Amino acid sequence: MTRPAHILLVDDELSIQRAMAPLLRSRGYSVAVAATAREALDFFARERPDLVILDLGLPDMNGIDVCRRIRDRGDTPILVLSARGGEKDKVAALDQGADDYVTKPFGPEELMARVRATLRRSLGREEVLHGTLTRGGLNIDFDRRQVQRGTTEIKLTPKEFELLTLLATHAGRVLTHRSILKSIWGAAAADQPEHLRVLMGQLRKKVEPDPTKPRFLLTEPWVGYRFADDSE
Repeated sequence: MTRPAHILLVDDELSIQRAMAPLLRSRGYSVAVAATAREALDFFARERPDLVILDLGLPDMNGIDVCRRIRDRGDTPILVLSARGGEKDKVAALDQGADDYVTKPFGPEELMARVRATLRRSLGREEVLHGTLTRGGLNIDFDRRQVQRGTTEIKLTPKEFELLTLLATHAGRVLTHRSILKSIWGAAAADQPEHLRVLMGQLRKKVEPDPTKPRFLLTEPWVGYRFADDSE
């Protein structure tokens, strides 16, 4: 029997702790709770949970900074949970490596759907792509999860690599915004285009020789994105 996924819940609101921790445990997850950024970072360094659910409004540190510090230490998925619903805050969290963003107040089933989708992608998905793909000097090694442009290795976050892989394995085919969002973040994120806009911007800065004139990651206005095929 496989062990239950271990979740770190970081929120200083007692009402949220009392509601969410039992909910998560009732669905079979192992849950630890931290009320401050320091507690969360110390726990993360010791235990390396499978998922971090992170509130941005912590008493001792901005949650965006916590997100960045966790991401600097590894690939553990981060689900941001916050009363800050503005696009600026969402973009800031996603830009620092958050995998998803849920705005308070939220329905318990929506939250659980996001948790399941995030864990499924990080724990339950077997790598089915093998070998390499080369296009115009860009080389993607699916087995090693490495990307090079020429002789330069490009460091990508897990989400950036996931987006690049999705587009590259459908080279020449337009993937709609909605289909990309559903594939990478799950059905609950299908109407949150800011997730994709931020991630694409980050990926282009790393992969494209000139991000303002993309060669590999092409935009189809009002529709979606596609990876350039051999003829381009």
